[in-house]
Amino acid sequence: MSALSILDTPVPGTVGRTAYADLTATLIQTRQQLAPKRLFAPGPDARQIHAYFQAAAAAPDHGQILPWRFVVVPAASRAALGEVFAQALRERDASASDKELAEARDKAHRGPFVALAIVRDATDDHPEIPLQERLISLGCAIQNLLLSAHADGFGSGLVSGQAMQTARLRRLFAMAHNEQAVCFVAIGTADRRKPIRPRPDPALFVSELNCEADHV
Repeated sequence: MSALSILDTPVPGTVGRTAYADLTATLIQTRQQLAPKRLFAPGPDARQIHAYFQAAAAAPDHGQILPWRFVVVPAASRAALGEVFAQALRERDASASDKELAEARDKAHRGPFVALAIVRDATDDHPEIPLQERLISLGCAIQNLLLSAHADGFGSGLVSGQAMQTARLRRLFAMAHNEQAVCFVAIGTADRRKPIRPRPDPALFVSELNCEADHV
């Protein structure tokens, strides 16, 4: 059965409920944030990675301007990224020890798959699409990517840090003047699973607009 035919086929006894509704809910509720240091080989292969980026491409995108991109960091480029991390630490702390600098470099080698997520701001040809909408689009793209990796049994996590806005990192990733580094996405095999953290009750973040006469 094709994906389209599944979409058009409600489960018997339900109103428009798709055949994969329960699976989707399970994927969302069981996804976990895992630090890159807990992600090891094997990582996703080329076919899987392509599928993850296809999922990212399905994110909402007002005006279809594609205001974001990903840059994959292969093994051969990890050392260069590590130097960016080390130099960022040295700029923040001139007294950083050799051990601390080595630890900063090591962060670039964590996780078999790593990509940098980059957003383009509203100074391009589409100023009518504000930065917040672009960030929402990127966030949806990242979530699609993470859920696709989770469906394949991989762990994943997002990480940022003080090196994200440095000139060295911008040069390494050939970022334009109107681009911002948002976070790194790491995917791999988790060393162990941890308990699912309690999720906040919707009552804590959902309210209803009250337009009674005395409030208008």
